[in-house]
Amino acid sequence: MSKELVKKFMEIRVENVIRLKEMKEKGGKIVGYYCTFFPQELALAAGAVPVGLCGTKEEPIAAAEETLPRNLCALIKSSYGFAVTDKCPFFNFSDLIVGETTCDGKKKMFEFMGEFKPVHVMQLPYMKESKAALDLWVEELRRLRSRLESELDVTISDEAIWQAIDVINRESVAAKALCDLNQQEPPALSGMDLLTVIWSRGFNIDKEEIIEMLNELRENLGSGGDVAAGQPRVLITGCPIGLGSEKVVQLVEDVGGTVVALENCTGYKILPLQTDTSFDDPVVALAHKYLQIPCSCMTPNTGRIKLLTSMAADFKADVIIDLTWQACHTYNMESREIAKLAKRIGLPFLQLETDYSASDMENLKVRIEAILEMVEK
Repeated sequence: MSKELVKKFMEIRVENVIRLKEMKEKGGKIVGYYCTFFPQELALAAGAVPVGLCGTKEEPIAAAEETLPRNLCALIKSSYGFAVTDKCPFFNFSDLIVGETTCDGKKKMFEFMGEFKPVHVMQLPYMKESKAALDLWVEELRRLRSRLESELDVTISDEAIWQAIDVINRESVAAKALCDLNQQEPPALSGMDLLTVIWSRGFNIDKEEIIEMLNELRENLGSGGDVAAGQPRVLITGCPIGLGSEKVVQLVEDVGGTVVALENCTGYKILPLQTDTSFDDPVVALAHKYLQIPCSCMTPNTGRIKLLTSMAADFKADVIIDLTWQACHTYNMESREIAKLAKRIGLPFLQLETDYSASDMENLKVRIEAILEMVEK
């Protein structure tokens, strides 16, 4: 039964292309976004559907390199390639694209994208502990609210934002509860099934439906899944991963390990965060929540170390693997701190710097096998 439910998540992307097309034909509005810093609540409050657009496949990269430098990370090039080749229906259907300044490559890429699509870029503060950072971020969310109202020809009420906050809070609770099943031994979901479920949910146009699907799968897995016991338990951290860029997850499981958790921003990173409903202003409440995301663009990024420390304990990790896409400088530099953390808590650590291609698969396989052999079971 659980395999059938996971298969439903695998089908979300294709099924929702059809649903989005039908919605557009009826005058529906769609907002595309590239990062977890995007407050989906504002799009929902505007009566629009938020859809994730982050590129996770190698196929469109060659087309992107006709415009972008080759030494950008694969994620940026894949994202732009899908946009410029007209091969991503979610991008095509979007009435507005929302980007953010998490890295220099992305913010310049959004300039290029703005030549053929309406694009709004949020300016993200990098030192989040100061009052000035919060003030800037509150103002950026207000600016986004105004742009959504203008672009979509709607008025976004505070009441609608609070209602959307409730929906996203419940979705995060449902997704986190499902992920937390992997704290048991054996874990309830394989790494590939976990990635499929958590990544695919971002393509569903109906939030209540996806909450129900997450809860149904969690309830079905409550008594255990199909993952074998006794395998090395791997915690993966680092750059975003999606279907199409899952080679490290797949390799870990091909050589006898189990990926029990993905701290990456496409995985667990934002799930513990809830919007505090005690604030008077919903925009201020959202600003407080989203500013706490422990992204490597923040300096210092102590939140990531704190989250990984708790995840390593909670998920009973035997190994930490830090995945860095080539040319992602902030994650590459933070790997030093992750290595220190692994040493401090006594876990084998491996950093893998790679891209979306299959050219280094054998090399990655050998290195992953070697680190898993250090685990005593």
